[in-house]
Amino acid sequence: MKANVVICEYNPFHNGHRYQLQKVKEKSPNPVAAVMSGSFTQRGDIAVADKFTRAETAVKNGADLVIELPTVYACSSAQNFASAGVSIAKALGCCENLFFSTEESEPGLLIKSAELFEDKKFNSLVKSAMDDGMYYPRAVEYAFRETTPELAEIVTKPNNILALEYLKSLDGTGIKPIIIKREGVSHDSAEIKNGFSSASNIRKLILNGRDYGDLVPENSPRINHPADIKNLEKAILYRLRTMSVSEIENLPDVSEGLHNRIYASIRNHNSLEEIISSIKTKRYTHARIRRIIISALLNITKDDLAQPVPYLRVLAFNERGAELLGEIKKSGTLPIITNAADGYKKLDDKAKRIFDIDLRASDIYSLATGEIKKCGEDFTYPLSLLKE
Repeated sequence: MKANVVICEYNPFHNGHRYQLQKVKEKSPNPVAAVMSGSFTQRGDIAVADKFTRAETAVKNGADLVIELPTVYACSSAQNFASAGVSIAKALGCCENLFFSTEESEPGLLIKSAELFEDKKFNSLVKSAMDDGMYYPRAVEYAFRETTPELAEIVTKPNNILALEYLKSLDGTGIKPIIIKREGVSHDSAEIKNGFSSASNIRKLILNGRDYGDLVPENSPRINHPADIKNLEKAILYRLRTMSVSEIENLPDVSEGLHNRIYASIRNHNSLEEIISSIKTKRYTHARIRRIIISALLNITKDDLAQPVPYLRVLAFNERGAELLGEIKKSGTLPIITNAADGYKKLDDKAKRIFDIDLRASDIYSLATGEIKKCGEDFTYPLSLLKE
């Protein structure tokens, strides 16, 4: 049995995601495994609905199996997010295709763009731009404009940036990339069109108590207690105020004196918004700073991010997903965790460290909702086969 894989966040799962999964099934008969971020996301924010709810909604709308992208990698840069997602796909041992969506209508241009990252002149321009103070995405855009200006516009679109990282990470894996043209509205758009809206716009509707029912599948559960990062502000400020300069320096994505800038900002400002705004420069984007702050909250270090993905944590599955799990048990290269308590005991110390961060993320997650739950939900959530 072969598998199709999508790497996703489903924050929340909406009609655009269902459309993508329908297209995946049209193009290939393989069961679909979704590699999904958990409690926190790549933009340095908290997921609006818990990971189990999002995973089950995905399985009810086209996915067959959902595997968690561990928090360490999910709340990281596009490069790390894509690399970890692809490594999970490869670790399944049976992944034939990786599907992803972009705004780009010509897949050949994306592939040509990804090939540029192997070019010495291109990489030299990226390094030079970063040395001059540009942050990575802008440095890449600069290198494109200098070498292949006809492709430069491609890297200005968020979904395309992630697509390029997928293509780079897939090199040498034997997994085939298949691109699905994004339909409906653009990334982060506030537009609503034919039942499609961006995930960011739907999150705003949810957090503001407005109706969003037409933008998600009919079988989606109502998100009555959405998580909001604002509810964690005091907890985050406490964590930041108790950190030393060396602890801040050891956070992922902190380099070149940024720790001193963060430390000074923490002591001069009284809110998260003020801290983030004061740290931000052309080189240090809002998203990067937010990810650093989430890493601080969850005690994620540079060493943690340097670890390879150590396990496959199952969040939801149906009958086809159960069959796929049987294949992964035979051909996969990482331990499969379906029962958190039993699986945790079998991990080595380094893997337990990564899993501990996932557990911590879940426990902290409920503090951001209107319904605070007991610690340890990962150990008590009843994972069972879902009917379509």
